[in-house]
Amino acid sequence: MLNKIILIGRLVKEPELRYTPNGVAVARFTIAVDRPFANRQGEREADFIDIVVWQKQAEVCAQYLGKGRLVAVEGRLQIRSYDDSQGIRRKAAEVVADQVRFLDRPREGQAAAGAGGHDFGLAESGYSEVNFSEDDIPF
Repeated sequence: MLNKIILIGRLVKEPELRYTPNGVAVARFTIAVDRPFANRQGEREADFIDIVVWQKQAEVCAQYLGKGRLVAVEGRLQIRSYDDSQGIRRKAAEVVADQVRFLDRPREGQAAAGAGGHDFGLAESGYSEVNFSEDDIPF
């Protein structure tokens, strides 16, 4: 069986970095991924997908990524259940990232160390640098 997802999208806010009780880093962020078609009004819509990154890669993502940054994420879909504050059983879908690739350069005021794309295993995938302007960011 196969559970593999590859997404390219922009972060909608800064990653949240936390540590488990055992000291393992975990970062969470959401990316906006454009749908390949327009709605009836001719507007493009986006899906907002939750991403979870573990260990050293989580720390690097938290340090160098920010709102609006373009990333490629490769991982697996995970569905988890939890009880909310009212005791109602809920399900959450998220992508657990195996690899994250930074596809753009940080803008002024963001950390410059990630410039040129930071590679965490997708180098052989053929992704290349993408040039964009502020007008391309949907938020």
